[in-house]
Amino acid sequence: MQDTTSYSRIIAGTMTWGSWGKQLSTQQMIALINHCMEVGITSFDHADIYGDYENETVFGKAFAESGIERSSVQFISKCGIQMTNGRPNKVAHYQYDSAYIIWSVEQSLKKLRTDYLDLLLLHRPSPLMEPNEIAGAIQKLMAQGKIKRFGVSNFTPSQIAMLETRQPITANQVEFSLTHDEPMYDGTFDDSIAANRMAMSWSPLGNYFRDKNLQNERIRKVLDVLKTKYDADESQLLLAFILKHPAGVYPVVGTTNKERLKLSFEAAAIELELQDWFLLLEASKGEPVP
Repeated sequence: MQDTTSYSRIIAGTMTWGSWGKQLSTQQMIALINHCMEVGITSFDHADIYGDYENETVFGKAFAESGIERSSVQFISKCGIQMTNGRPNKVAHYQYDSAYIIWSVEQSLKKLRTDYLDLLLLHRPSPLMEPNEIAGAIQKLMAQGKIKRFGVSNFTPSQIAMLETRQPITANQVEFSLTHDEPMYDGTFDDSIAANRMAMSWSPLGNYFRDKNLQNERIRKVLDVLKTKYDADESQLLLAFILKHPAGVYPVVGTTNKERLKLSFEAAAIELELQDWFLLLEASKGEPVP
C-alpha cells in the first residue's frame, strides 16, 4: 500500500538549485527552503547525481543551518546512475548491485546530514537489474531505518512487476505533462492505480514554455480562455491538468522562483471541470478525442 499522506501535494525538485542551475549560496538555499515550508511545500526531491554529485552536500548544509525540524520535511533521493562527471568512470552506466545501493544511500545520508530518507528511488532502469541484489539492499536499509519507503523512477510496469517478485515498490516517478502524456496510455498510471502506487511527475510543465510549435499554440489558445475562468495562470492550469488524473500524481516542480513555487502549491486547489480537462487534451493532441 502506498503512503502518500506525509508528502506535500507539490514536491520541490532540487536539480537546478546547485551547479546545474542557479548555483544558490547557502543563505539563498536556506531562504528558499524556508519559503517552501511557508507556502506548504515540505517534500524535497533529490538525486545523488545532481550537481555532479554535489547538490545533496550543499542542500544538507543549508538545511542543517536552517534549524527546521527534520520530522517536518520529507527527503526523496535517487541512486543508480554512474556518470563520468564527478566520478572516475570510463563510461556512463547504471549500477544496482547490493553493495553499491547501500553505499549510495549512506553517501546521500551523510551529504544531506540526516539519519534516513523518506523515500529512495532507483533512478533509471538497467538491463542488468537483478531483483535479488536490489531486494537484499533495500531490506537491509529498511531494517536499519535508513530508508522509510522504496520506489523507482522512469520504470515501466513490466520492470516494476519483475522487481516486485522480490521487493514491494511504493512509488514511480516518471515524465508526465500535457505535452508528454504517454504514462496515461502505456500502462504506467494504470499500474499506479491498480497497485495503489504513488505516482510522481518530473517536468510537469512539459515543453510548453520552452518550445514554439503548433501543439503549444493550440494549448495556449485554450489556456487563454481558462485563465480567466479559473483566475489562474498558465503554469497553474498545466499543473491542474496533471493533478486531476485519478492516479493522484504528485508534480515535482523544478523552479527556484519563490512566487512560482507559491503559485504551484496553490494550483492544487484548482479543480478543472471535466470538459475543460478534455479541451486541453484535445489541444495537445491536435484532434478530437476518439
